[in-house]
Amino acid sequence: MAPPGVYPPIEPFAHERLAVSALHTLYYEQCGNPQGVPVLFVHGGPGAGCSSTDRRFFDPKVFRVVLVDQRGAGRSTPLGELADNGIDLLVADFERIRERLGIARWHVFGGSWGSTLGLYYAERHPERVLSLCLRGIWLLRQLEVDWWFYGLRNLAPELWRAFAEHLPPAQRGDLLAGYWERLTGTDVVQARAAARAWAIYEGSACTLLPNAEFLAMLTNDTTSWALARLEAHYLRNQRFQPDDRLLQDLHRVRHLPAFLVHGRYDLVCPLVSADDLHRAWPEASYTVVDDAGHSSHEPGIARQLVAAMDRVARTGSPRFCD
Repeated sequence: MAPPGVYPPIEPFAHERLAVSALHTLYYEQCGNPQGVPVLFVHGGPGAGCSSTDRRFFDPKVFRVVLVDQRGAGRSTPLGELADNGIDLLVADFERIRERLGIARWHVFGGSWGSTLGLYYAERHPERVLSLCLRGIWLLRQLEVDWWFYGLRNLAPELWRAFAEHLPPAQRGDLLAGYWERLTGTDVVQARAAARAWAIYEGSACTLLPNAEFLAMLTNDTTSWALARLEAHYLRNQRFQPDDRLLQDLHRVRHLPAFLVHGRYDLVCPLVSADDLHRAWPEASYTVVDDAGHSSHEPGIARQLVAAMDRVARTGSPRFCD
């Protein structure tokens, strides 16, 4: 079930498969008004892919929304592929698609990992970005990685215990290493079981109240496989140097209109990340939703995202005031 307040279901007016390397072929689609205001939708995970609900945060009469399944995710192939998969390659993919579609500049909309990648893309190509709307801020710093693997046990001990105890005792001292070994091992049955355990841990932590439909979306065999493998890959192999690079490079985008929204009870991405980003970027509008967790499916967060993009439709900016 879609969250309240989003626009009605919509089908793409165009979709395409694009080979971006000898190994990877991307799926992307366009929804809304072919002559409308362009928006790049940056999905989370990494590895989650785009869903039909993701099309519905935007007024289809106003926006031309480009939704891209990133390398190894969703309908892109090969699913869950780790080789030739890195953050700078994902940025280059967005640029290739933008040029292919003849879009000079676009708004960037992303949540969770999509906030990481969307902000990084904007910092690399600020001249191509009209504004940013970012949800569930994740800056890919060590403190956030440590929170995900260990700190979450303080608020959801039963979820963390099931996640940790999926591994044998000898591997629980370093959960990322233990899961990495299983997710990339030759035992496919063991790897898929690890992927499902990872996805259950994440999906169960995403919403303030239990949401069986949302959990099922993340834990099916297809999504869980890509989600767990790609998240482990990026957390282990694709870290920023320095650790706070996104904050250090904010000067490249501080002139852009921006809206940040975060659930107060977000267990996946700690609220301190959104607070740190806003303190470094006070020009951005910022909302903490007091009755929400992490997911864009949370009613309060969905309302804020739709309102931000409706402001873009009216004024060209997602900010409260211009």
